[in-house]
Amino acid sequence: MSTSSPNVSVILLAYLDEPLLQECVDAVFSSEGVAVELILVDNGCPRVNEIRPDPRIQVLRPGFNTAFAGGCNRAVDVASHELLVFVNSDLIVSPQAFARLIHHLAHDSVGLVTGAVQLPGHPTLTNAAGNPIHFLMFSWSGSYGEPYEQVGHPLDVTGISGALFACTKNHWRALGGFDEEYLAYAEDADISLRTWQSGHRVLYESMATGVHHYEFARRSQKWFLLERNRLINFFTLYDATSTVLLLPAFVIVEIGMFYAAIRAGWWRQKIDSWRWIAKTVATFTSGANESNRKKNPPTNGRNAYVDLSTFRASLRFIFQPSPIAFSTAIGNSFLVGFRNEKV
Repeated sequence: MSTSSPNVSVILLAYLDEPLLQECVDAVFSSEGVAVELILVDNGCPRVNEIRPDPRIQVLRPGFNTAFAGGCNRAVDVASHELLVFVNSDLIVSPQAFARLIHHLAHDSVGLVTGAVQLPGHPTLTNAAGNPIHFLMFSWSGSYGEPYEQVGHPLDVTGISGALFACTKNHWRALGGFDEEYLAYAEDADISLRTWQSGHRVLYESMATGVHHYEFARRSQKWFLLERNRLINFFTLYDATSTVLLLPAFVIVEIGMFYAAIRAGWWRQKIDSWRWIAKTVATFTSGANESNRKKNPPTNGRNAYVDLSTFRASLRFIFQPSPIAFSTAIGNSFLVGFRNEKV
């Protein structure tokens, strides 16, 4: 490793059984063009004790499950280097991934860089090429299932994939890191939109690849967190005027979501998410909750808002048969609202 290689702190969390943990660690240390330290957060994973010793590994043992958001924050607190890369424990990065990600962080306009997360197997298919974000705060894996060649070029995106992304420690601290109220899920959408609010870009780097061995788990707690955290984003990331303007669409969609939850069997978790929001939402705008920092972005003080001209134009998709076309159009109009200053 050349002494001129930039130093990078890699953040990795382990929870319960992690069958690919050693392979993930080996891939991290096979990275080219960077000097790596690995901060491994043991949230209760027996395989952490089986990792081959390496002086570049620092293991954090908080003694309880910090969840994803809390674990990342604790790891950043002890990171030695300014450049940070976050990797899921079931993702195997390519040797050039880290160097390609941090290359963009030399530009002051860039706040977050996300990688090309791929599905295992051949041909190479996309798991996520950045994450679109709907104006009602639904978020999904961008370009999921598409051939990698179709997303093989860098571009600005609305949101990162939390499975593989990079930022500077300075940017992370300016935003306050992940909001630990989330525990897990939707915190990547939150920090992405707060990055746009702060006047910085979110970038997708197609050459920073990693294979994601992921299966969607349908646990009841996951449905609760997905919905609750989406609602947190809706009620904290918009300014008051935009929240009121969007409430009719919000209510209609919530009715539809509840019907879908009944059919899928997670309606209790959906009700619990409403109950949590009803008890807590007042603190989001009163300043009593730490989450209120998102209402006051640190750099330019701008809130999210609805860009009404592009929003109206996107509504023509609502009667088209493809929900993806509609969601993409709405997401694009939503991004405009974050990228242009409110006047």
